[in-house]
Amino acid sequence: MNKRNSRINNRHSRGSSYRGYSNRKIDVKDIRKRFLIVCEGEKTEPNYFKSFRSPGLVIAIHGIGANPSRLVDEAKKLCKQDEYDYTWCVFDRDSWPKQDFNNALQNARLQGIEVAYSNEAFELWYILHFEYLNTGLSRRDYEHKLSNLLGQPYRKNSETIYEQIKNCQQTAIKNAERLIKEYEPLVPADDNPSTTVYKLVQQLNEAISNKVAVNANEQVKSDIK
Repeated sequence: MNKRNSRINNRHSRGSSYRGYSNRKIDVKDIRKRFLIVCEGEKTEPNYFKSFRSPGLVIAIHGIGANPSRLVDEAKKLCKQDEYDYTWCVFDRDSWPKQDFNNALQNARLQGIEVAYSNEAFELWYILHFEYLNTGLSRRDYEHKLSNLLGQPYRKNSETIYEQIKNCQQTAIKNAERLIKEYEPLVPADDNPSTTVYKLVQQLNEAISNKVAVNANEQVKSDIK
């Protein structure tokens, strides 16, 4: 594999494992995971994902405001400029032509880029924090439903939505997994509603957990000296 492709392909390696005790000083840069997240939306999705804060993460988020195919092309371009452990595109089925949506998924797969898609809209991921939903809705209906669930008007570009719903995140993951299992075989452009945002969320959480575990191990070693 050449150097260019190695930058694009996600390296699905876990954080370093520690057996026994060592006096070797661990450089945090050795264990930080670098994420590139390229989003269709310029505010909604970037505002959500930038809330995953941890010393163990480096997250480069780009809100492009373009169609799915262009997002994948932009992700490929950005991968050539820096090295990342994980590269993701985040986009909706929404009103994009079916062919463009499918082409973007196929192109991303060929380039080793992961996709967190939502059919119909990203707001489905938010709703799944509160309840299981297997009936397709319009974007406007999603927003109206979210307002009812939140008990206040839903603001599409909210910078606080992550904090508002984070305590129900595991519920959302379970609901999203259950929803995906309803479609066999998977036809993402037609599977409405469905979302794979939970996969990106799980990967971010795993990277955060690995950093916490390393910190705990380092503290134990420090305490017994």
